[in-house]
Amino acid sequence: MAGGSTKTILIALGANVGIAVAKFAAAAVTGSSAMLTEGVHSLVDSTNQVLLLYGRKRSIKPADAAHPFGYGRELYFWSFIVAILVFALGAGVSVYEGVLHILDPEPATSPLIAFAVLGIAFALEGWSTIAALRDFNSSRRGSIWAEIRKTKDAPTLVLLLENSGALIGLVAAALGLTLSLVTGQPFWDGLASVVIGLVLGVLAVVLLYEAKGLLIGESADPALVEAIRARAAAHAGVVRVHEVLTLHSAPTMVTVIISADFEDAMLARDVERIVLAIEREVAQSFPIVARVYVRPRDSSAAVARAGGA
Repeated sequence: MAGGSTKTILIALGANVGIAVAKFAAAAVTGSSAMLTEGVHSLVDSTNQVLLLYGRKRSIKPADAAHPFGYGRELYFWSFIVAILVFALGAGVSVYEGVLHILDPEPATSPLIAFAVLGIAFALEGWSTIAALRDFNSSRRGSIWAEIRKTKDAPTLVLLLENSGALIGLVAAALGLTLSLVTGQPFWDGLASVVIGLVLGVLAVVLLYEAKGLLIGESADPALVEAIRARAAAHAGVVRVHEVLTLHSAPTMVTVIISADFEDAMLARDVERIVLAIEREVAQSFPIVARVYVRPRDSSAAVARAGGA
């Protein structure tokens, strides 16, 4: 119910922990600012994956008296926290370290170690990215950008954008280190750190925007809304379906409220029977629907008849 694949999150966590250790070791040996920045980036990513696992565990707690609609939105809350961490720590530290290295350049040493670590990191990040992309594409029906805008699976989106940023960052770090060695100017290494920070900043803003929308509450896919409307309108005795309000409490948990008019000549018990039938059919036909409520629109005739029944 929490969305995202636990296996994919664990793959990303294992990859980032290993990469972070390797990058920090390489930064200590080579003195590379971009490598140190990449180490911080991987450490932040590892923390983020732990938070996503925690949020996933919390989100599947059953509903109780204090939270009658469940804890599904905890997943969106922790995704929002992760986006803040990417922006504040990932992007902020990268730009800070890059500026320091530009103002006080320090030549890198042992470049072969740095390139070896970058190559290993790229392979591991690529593996993690493929796993995240597989999860992301499992429900994608349009372009990647369109799916980013409408997806309700925040953890998978976080992993995909984090990993994409990591791959871009690794390429930038390799280019910065190469230019520093070719030109003899450590400036390029510092500039690579700034570029990495700017890339992470852009991705973090996208994550913040999407996570904020999910945390506030977003409706279900329009196709699902129309399918529910058609199911409700097809029942005998239903004159018109007015509103079909939907709300995602988790990636695979939707609450539905249907407002409908019924024939005035119907008795209250007949309206109740149809309401129950609609609720049961919608819940059975669409597994993503966790709760469904039908609200009859009152007319004066219906109210009078209900009062006399």
